[in-house]
Amino acid sequence: MPRHWLMKVEPSAYTIEDLERDGRTGWEGVRNYKARNLLRDEIQVGDRVLFYASNADPSGVVGLAEVARAGYPDPLQFVRGHDYFDPKATADRPIWYSVDLRFVERFPAVVALADLKANPALRDMMVIKRGARLSVQPVSPAEYAEVCRMGRRGR
Repeated sequence: MPRHWLMKVEPSAYTIEDLERDGRTGWEGVRNYKARNLLRDEIQVGDRVLFYASNADPSGVVGLAEVARAGYPDPLQFVRGHDYFDPKATADRPIWYSVDLRFVERFPAVVALADLKANPALRDMMVIKRGARLSVQPVSPAEYAEVCRMGRRGR
């Protein structure tokens, strides 16, 4: 049974429109150990993803993706001079992990963080909690379904 996740990205780096155009992308550059552990150990092919635009106006869920490839060593950790280069990482002892995402759907409008917070069905959702800055977060099946319902009706 697929799991459900929320993954944050800043629109200056990548957008749901980019994913729709590309069809599939590597989700690299995550540099938080808790998020890395989820990418490496928990997220599997077929898992469902709420694509969240962070630091946007407004921030919120803009569409859906699906995991197309489970965790693998983030190739950017090995690229000297790249922002995501990690000199401690080696091919036989990688530190950071990526997954590949496949485009599923773009919502007609952003499901804004304010709308998520206003929905009582989402009161336990991690993204609305103070200090929940993790770029990869688990989402319950009920939360995922509710956000999909909100997104498909355009709010």
